[in-house]
Amino acid sequence: MADTTTQKSMAIPLTAFAVGAVVALLVGVFGRLHDPTLSGTTTLGYSTVLAMKTVIATGIGVLAIFQVVTALWIFGKLGIRVPPWLGTAHRTTGATALLLTLFVAYHCLWSLGLEVGSLPDGVKVSTRTFVHGVLGCAVLGAIVVKIVAVRSRRAPGWFLPVAGGLLFSLLVLAVLTSAVWYIGAEGWPGTVE
Repeated sequence: MADTTTQKSMAIPLTAFAVGAVVALLVGVFGRLHDPTLSGTTTLGYSTVLAMKTVIATGIGVLAIFQVVTALWIFGKLGIRVPPWLGTAHRTTGATALLLTLFVAYHCLWSLGLEVGSLPDGVKVSTRTFVHGVLGCAVLGAIVVKIVAVRSRRAPGWFLPVAGGLLFSLLVLAVLTSAVWYIGAEGWPGTVE
């Protein structure tokens, strides 16, 4: 007879990964079907939406690194005493990173969509742009998985670090294919004079 405790606990990560994959797929479909527009977006005082997203994505990258370091610290992997405020700092920066990621994702999908093949003007979409778009969709799916992992009390112990590692890896790759590329090509974004 199968161990029902193991089946129950495995159902949580399997369901979370399936729902995350569906979310990523649906975001990609929306990105393909939506007609990109700058209407409904903001630059927050930067010269372009891309410049604004670059600055915020860089901040998200820093917050993601902070998340990994504080998670390792909280779970005793750094060998340093955990101060009482660290859990609150970890949760607060995680929530901030989540909100900023959703803000940037909205601006990516709304103003650019998921670009593949050629643009309406006939210009071929670069591999970097395509890969970044797919990574962005995957990040949104991974957010769903991570939220389930954080909230679940019945999931196996490996689920939270795997979900966190997946989200961190996808976020870093998305930042590398967007903000880091932009800064390398254009320099640090300026504000509107």
